[in-house]
Amino acid sequence: MQYNFDEMIDRKNTNAMNTDGFREYIFQAPASMQFPYDDDKFVRMWVADMEFASPPEIISAIKERLDKRIFGYTKVFDPEYYQAFVNWTKRQYDWSFAKEQLVTSPGIIPALYELVEYICKPDEKILIVTPSYAFFKHAADYNKIELVCSALVNDQGYYTMDFADLEEKAQDEKVSLCIFCNPHNPSGRVWTPEELKRFGEICLSNNLWIISDEIHCDLLRNGQVHTPLAKVFPETDRIITCMAPSKTFNMAGLMFSNIIIPNENLREIWRARHYSFENPLSIAAAQAAYQHGEAWLKQLKVYLDGNFAFLKQYLERHLPKAVFRIPEATYLAWLDIGAYLPDEENMPLYFANQAGVLLEGGNMFVANSDGFIRLNLACPRAVLEEGLKRICAALNKAE
Repeated sequence: MQYNFDEMIDRKNTNAMNTDGFREYIFQAPASMQFPYDDDKFVRMWVADMEFASPPEIISAIKERLDKRIFGYTKVFDPEYYQAFVNWTKRQYDWSFAKEQLVTSPGIIPALYELVEYICKPDEKILIVTPSYAFFKHAADYNKIELVCSALVNDQGYYTMDFADLEEKAQDEKVSLCIFCNPHNPSGRVWTPEELKRFGEICLSNNLWIISDEIHCDLLRNGQVHTPLAKVFPETDRIITCMAPSKTFNMAGLMFSNIIIPNENLREIWRARHYSFENPLSIAAAQAAYQHGEAWLKQLKVYLDGNFAFLKQYLERHLPKAVFRIPEATYLAWLDIGAYLPDEENMPLYFANQAGVLLEGGNMFVANSDGFIRLNLACPRAVLEEGLKRICAALNKAE
């Protein structure tokens, strides 16, 4: 089957965060907040879901489950789900795990909040690398745990870990947990096995737990290979791996994620305290994604590769002072425009007012991110082109 990623799909009035909730999420403002642009005139390049229809194979599985007509209390009892998921990880990453290690959560974000509470004592600290997905910090803040940051090294858009700084901070006896993003959001780095080995050795030798958020692991540029952190350290039980079909197959609203907890004691705490019922439609959708979604994903990756090539060429022609490198993973572009707006502190508000584009600014990524914007490229190319035209016009006018 040939899938159509150029299709324009109207998401208004579906309670979508992308269309109906952006004021609250981006600007922490009420629905009455006004802009020079009508809502339906915005180009939306912000929240990390896609403007593409989920695979028809997933939709068919949901319809089949709907035909059962009863949606009572549901958990993952059928071993077929585990088999579908582990077959996926074997095919994609040459990695597997025991069935008893798999638990599920409505999402990786709520799992982070829970795991921080279960792992960390009140006077302990959490280590992250920056720039960072903001919810790593929020999970620490919510649990009143001190956050320690190690800045990634940025060489013209290519990010690497500062292992000396990481080691120094991991040696603090109060640091008990590292929350890690593999592949990295927002830079899009696919960490190499060598980098993962060095990183893991630093954390594990200092008795840290590691939560490895691997939600973007399927969304690679063609030619890239993802290595689960736990695959590099098969003997340890202190690495919790978080994966989900939500980003990959555009089904985040179905609220279903896989959390792999090798440590039996931690797993028992999770099972005792986590409310573990699941949405029956979500289970059917996730299982169908892992069983039947590979052909769709292959075509998606080709389309995204084309969008990133288009972005790079467009910036070279129209925004030459911007610093951008095509990411190795994700559908998110991390773009340094500090040369054009050196003093602008609220990038999202600037582009909403000046360009009619909704995007996320560096201030949403904890630290080490001033002067950046993050653009969601999981959209039809015509939408991407219009968004870039507006962004470049606003920046060239401001210069």
